[in-house]
Amino acid sequence: HVQLVESGGGSVQAGGSLRLSCAASGSAFSGLCLGWWRQAPGSEREWVGTVFMNGPSIRAKNLKGRFTISRDDAQNTAYLQMDALEPGDTAMYYCAAVRQRGCSPPELWSTYRYWGQGTQVTVS
Repeated sequence: HVQLVESGGGSVQAGGSLRLSCAASGSAFSGLCLGWWRQAPGSEREWVGTVFMNGPSIRAKNLKGRFTISRDDAQNTAYLQMDALEPGDTAMYYCAAVRQRGCSPPELWSTYRYWGQGTQVTVS
């Protein structure tokens, strides 16, 4: 079993930046595929991006210029760096994980087995 805890959310002005963290425990972190998702009230869960085993990552096309996903296996942590934040980025942000061998398709929520409780990001 994998437990995930997100942190780093908060309220920021438009144009600001935040770095979200996803700390994992309960399993070998280096073997995990980690996805970032977000969900605003009344909206469906939206895929932000995924970082794969050994570091390669992909992002939703509309976020490639502003969001960066990375991981630090020594710290058992994945990161979501968010720059040039916009009001439309306001949402609950979730970290999700699955074993690398099962990380396909990465843009589907059903791909991921483990989910954190989320961290709120509010952009005004």
